[in-house]
Amino acid sequence: MKFRYILPMLLLAGATPSSFGQQGITNPVTQAAMRTYNEELRENPQNYHALFNRGNVYYQHDDYVRALEDFTEGLKYAPAKGDDEATRMQLLLLRADIYNQTKRPEQALADLAEAYALAPDSYAVIYQKANTEYVLGQYAEAEADYKRLRSLNPRSVESLIGQARVAVKRNNLGIANELLAQAVAIDPNNGDTFVRRAAVRKMMGDHNGAVDDLILALSTNDPRPNNALEELVDYGKTNYAATISGLTNAMQAAPSNGMYPYLRAMIAQSHFNFTAALKDYRHIIDKGLYNYHGIHASMAECLYALGKYDEALENIDRALGMTRGQAGYFAIRANILRALGRAEGARTAAEAGLIVDASNVASLEALALARVALGDYERASASLGEAVMNDSGAPRPLLMRAWLTEKYLNSPSAARQMLEQVTDMDNFYIDNVRSLRGFALLQLGEREKALQWISNIIDTVDDTDGSVNYHAACLYAQADEPDKALECMERSLEKGYADYHNWMDATDGWVNPAPIRDELRFLNLLNRYSIIFGR
Repeated sequence: MKFRYILPMLLLAGATPSSFGQQGITNPVTQAAMRTYNEELRENPQNYHALFNRGNVYYQHDDYVRALEDFTEGLKYAPAKGDDEATRMQLLLLRADIYNQTKRPEQALADLAEAYALAPDSYAVIYQKANTEYVLGQYAEAEADYKRLRSLNPRSVESLIGQARVAVKRNNLGIANELLAQAVAIDPNNGDTFVRRAAVRKMMGDHNGAVDDLILALSTNDPRPNNALEELVDYGKTNYAATISGLTNAMQAAPSNGMYPYLRAMIAQSHFNFTAALKDYRHIIDKGLYNYHGIHASMAECLYALGKYDEALENIDRALGMTRGQAGYFAIRANILRALGRAEGARTAAEAGLIVDASNVASLEALALARVALGDYERASASLGEAVMNDSGAPRPLLMRAWLTEKYLNSPSAARQMLEQVTDMDNFYIDNVRSLRGFALLQLGEREKALQWISNIIDTVDDTDGSVNYHAACLYAQADEPDKALECMERSLEKGYADYHNWMDATDGWVNPAPIRDELRFLNLLNRYSIIFGR
């Protein structure tokens, strides 16, 4: 947890949210304040108040490098005694949090020890110190500090949760459960308490209990923000069965609550289980629980993935009839129309999306592919170029543009430069199929490296929904390794990867299994697993 949420008094008035971390400081009030701090430091470089204030702005914008420089410089001059003792303590706490955020707990603990010496009864100092000791494996020290929190505040949930975490590390699961129960009893209407208990239960391997807690957090009607929804969706990525089971139980207990089937559908869809997702979306509509345009758009996406294009078109048109302000909906419509062979309509739909949002990457990609279908290759390349600029960290539009450049614009050298850019991207871990690195390597002629890349991923990544093996099937198919491609295809289908469009109809770019579609074994596998496609 970031320190700024524990000590709100350190926030600067007028500071913009941390989401501006990648965009720079854009708030005019904050910009004016920064000009003042810069002027004060030009007049006196040892002005630790200005260093603290300027560093705090950088901190709020997640610019930890500059914040760390200012806090470190400020600590050279901030006195440890007297009226400004509090400023030094705040500098120490903020620098310690940066050290923790950047995985340097030893340095953080040194600052927290000094801060503790300045303010031995500070709840915030002790809490941060205990958390840092826990990270360092100093469980006895951490437990002592967590207990000290309770002496300062008998109703301290942080104290009980912290002690429970230590108990789990010591394999005292009974004690941990008792402490967690006490934490919830103190504040049973606080959603964040359930989120915290879920995290500890996850440590204990109690995945069903953790999911139940996240669902309880969502159902508390607590107006205070918590990240239960984000945590539940993330939980579905690694503990899909437990997440679906928990939501199913919640639906049975509260059949008129549309949130639970919606969450179950959304998580199922994110795991390529489109048939199950559709069932829940339809349940929501049929029971009149919600009639939200996003549900119809999600249904359209599911139907498109299942190759049911006419029904998909009906649903996306229904969504667009309810709102015209979603550029992504037009992109969905464009892709559906292109799958139906209506390239001109696809181009018109994608252009309509760009009227809503000229920088929308999905609409730019949809427009490019519609233009490819119409033979307008130069303008298709220009659209993909815009997509690359608007989402410079994403490999897909760049790889797609390389494919277009090589296949239709007869410029292999330019395509090679784009492929090399894909392999040089560091936004994704090298063992993540979303990096598409192996596909770029294969087209660069580095076949062995490409095959080693996918082999490493298959061996090390838990493919919970079949998407890893789908990408492996595509890469092996493109590498003219049909047997390996079909082996991966079967594993992917076994795990429920139900994107029929990708299996049967996707042809653009290199991330598709087109080279093995004529294999009888390919068709037999699709028939054998037809149930996951709702066929």
